[in-house]
Amino acid sequence: MSAIDLLVTSGNGPVECRIALSALLGILERETVRLGCSFGTSLGPMPDQHGAKSAIISIDGPEAEQIAVGYCGTIRFTFKSPARPGHKRQNWYVAVQRIDSRSEGGEVTIDPADLRFETLRAGGPGGQHQNTTDSAVRVLHRPTGLVVTARDERSQHRNKALALRRLEAMLRQIEVEKQEAAKSGRFVANRTIERGNEVKTFKL
Repeated sequence: MSAIDLLVTSGNGPVECRIALSALLGILERETVRLGCSFGTSLGPMPDQHGAKSAIISIDGPEAEQIAVGYCGTIRFTFKSPARPGHKRQNWYVAVQRIDSRSEGGEVTIDPADLRFETLRAGGPGGQHQNTTDSAVRVLHRPTGLVVTARDERSQHRNKALALRRLEAMLRQIEVEKQEAAKSGRFVANRTIERGNEVKTFKL
């Protein structure tokens, strides 16, 4: 069974939303490992010292579906901004959504010449899931610097296809953010991240 892929995004929200996103990645990784699942992350382009604006999370294991259901939606973080002392706002939002096996949304075109593939040894949670062959695939998208890895399948060919699917999902998200920012000049978070209906809240 392939991993469940989740897109985590702060939209075009301020720096504090990237801080919240980084915190969420840590929370999700700890919970995923605690429940006996494997966890992988591919960060969006050009993260700074506060983190990335978006990331793809891959969760594999018996509790993966339960984790995905629990986190899909809007996540609210409450904390005073470490980047802007004295800033009054304390609520920051991150959105989590599942990436379906069939692509949805705007199409992106990837030039094969822009890709660099590497194979590496795959590893799973252990035991019968451990894969000791060089079937995992890492793909670098040179124009954006995005690096995506897939190690879920036992077939190198399937992992290559999975890595490309994850890369396409990230590139689609980047394109959506560009279009929305150009169209309205408002934060994507104001439109796509629903506030006041959070599935989870955290205080940092």
